[in-house]
Amino acid sequence: MAERVELRINGAETAVEADPASPLLGVLRETLGLTGSRFGCGAGLCGACFVLIDGHAVPSCDTPLWATAGKEVTTVEGLGTPEHPHPLQQAFIEEQAMQCGYCVSGILISAAALLRRNTDPSEAEVREALDRNLCRCGAHNRMVRAVLKAARGKGTA
Repeated sequence: MAERVELRINGAETAVEADPASPLLGVLRETLGLTGSRFGCGAGLCGACFVLIDGHAVPSCDTPLWATAGKEVTTVEGLGTPEHPHPLQQAFIEEQAMQCGYCVSGILISAAALLRRNTDPSEAEVREALDRNLCRCGAHNRMVRAVLKAARGKGTA
């Protein structure tokens, strides 16, 4: 049954009419038009749908809407803008750290969560943080370089 649910997404307060048990991913994509988070496996295992909830990378495909109450949700759209990209986004562009791009939004979210808790991660820590994100294109090494570049402030953003 649909109810009014108040959310804080990308720094803005909003309200939606939805079943509180609905997966957050569906509300983001279908109701709010925030399509950066992708549907991958539907079981929270691939990372394509990751968003930040209070700074932690969380699969939005299996997070019920009610679980976001009183929490800050950040999607890839909330990291930066085309005019002012987040340092991670800029580093990914500079390092050409994507191919098809399907997984990249979730990987950016995982990397952002890492850099929030560790501003100077080692290569091993970056690899561990991105381990939950599946990418079939083989761009992992470029992605790791991009995260390290952003962490060290070498991006141009």
